[in-house]
Amino acid sequence: MEIPGPNSLAVRTENVCRHYQMGEALVRAVDGISINIRAGEFVALLGASGSGKSSLLNLIAGLDRPTSGAVIVHGNDLAALSREQLAKYRLRSVGMVFQSFNLIPSMSLLENVELPMRFAEVDRRERSALARQSLERVGLSGRLSHRPMELSGGEQQRASLARALINRPKLLLADEPTGNLDSRTGTEIMELIHSFNQSLGMSVLMVTHEQALAERYAGRMVHLADGRLVADVSNDDVSNDDVSKKSSAPPPRGETK
Repeated sequence: MEIPGPNSLAVRTENVCRHYQMGEALVRAVDGISINIRAGEFVALLGASGSGKSSLLNLIAGLDRPTSGAVIVHGNDLAALSREQLAKYRLRSVGMVFQSFNLIPSMSLLENVELPMRFAEVDRRERSALARQSLERVGLSGRLSHRPMELSGGEQQRASLARALINRPKLLLADEPTGNLDSRTGTEIMELIHSFNQSLGMSVLMVTHEQALAERYAGRMVHLADGRLVADVSNDDVSNDDVSKKSSAPPPRGETK
């Protein structure tokens, strides 16, 4: 994958809305959000349940269409794409990782990771080689013939990450990727995602409710509430605030500044 220039935009949303009716009520799942994500940037989406995080992610993934506004990814306005074009976009430009691993139980790990290549009609020998390479990248070269239920949760998430990366996407969308994992395994998955962001120049947009996780791995934190953008903070600002608070804090009892 070609590493994009640091100033190019991977994602731009322009006053994007996703409203839908639920009985007599109008639900404003996404309500006029405008954000820019630079190529190669790691951005975390934070907010309470129902704040619009996953709804916004689904719009950027091309899994849903906006009620109004625009979602532009690598220069393509997703609202203007046909169903077939959106399918190709998801297949070739975007990798997706979810809290539930979404692996097919009856297939081996190798077959699960090959699946996007089948849809892309890649030659069988080539897709097998690419799947093996992708599984090796996430440390699962010894599990090729295992089925998902024979693996730990961390191994299943590694496999879903390998599947998301097999087409070498420019954009990785992760929806609570550590939500079903213990803290140690979750850290391993986050280290993998962070390393791919750094080494491949791949843009990452991650939904999480864990502030500490966002502060550790993301470069920016975008906070949502009630479908609206309420804060967009650089982690450099957070670090500087912490340093400022520490420097201005009173010394421990018995010590002088």
